[in-house]
Amino acid sequence: MLRILLSLILILMPALALSNLDKPLKPDAKIAFLGITFIDTSTEGAYNGERPDQTARIRLLEDTTRKRFVEKGFIVLDNGPIAEELANTVNPADCYGCELRMAERLGADYVLVGEVQKVSNLILSINLVLREVKTGEALRALAVDIRSNTDVSWLRGLDYILKNHFFKS
Repeated sequence: MLRILLSLILILMPALALSNLDKPLKPDAKIAFLGITFIDTSTEGAYNGERPDQTARIRLLEDTTRKRFVEKGFIVLDNGPIAEELANTVNPADCYGCELRMAERLGADYVLVGEVQKVSNLILSINLVLREVKTGEALRALAVDIRSNTDVSWLRGLDYILKNHFFKS
């Protein structure tokens, strides 16, 4: 009997863990969007340095993300009060909770951070995470792999995350 119970727990654990990622979001919630960080793990970046087209694509994704959250009725807060700390943070998506502390200082209900990881010029991954500031609980989180390094492919990846997970009906 104990073996059956343990088996059931192990089978259901992933489903229970993911169930929090479908909680309804508060309407008119205030969001601290701390941006999207570009991580280049390809050898191209090591040899050639930063590419202006990829920097522009990060801005494109950030602008699109802000616009989509506003269209859905959320209030995207100004990061001015935390600008210095944010500028000194290499990656707000991986800073041991600093994103929660910055969002709390802004008075946000949620904090949103993202990453684009370039594995090669053909393979990239886009990741967005929305956390509740008070608890630190992840309410939405999804990563998608995209193929090709173009505006269209990056926007398609972001649209998939937002449409099929963050704002699904």
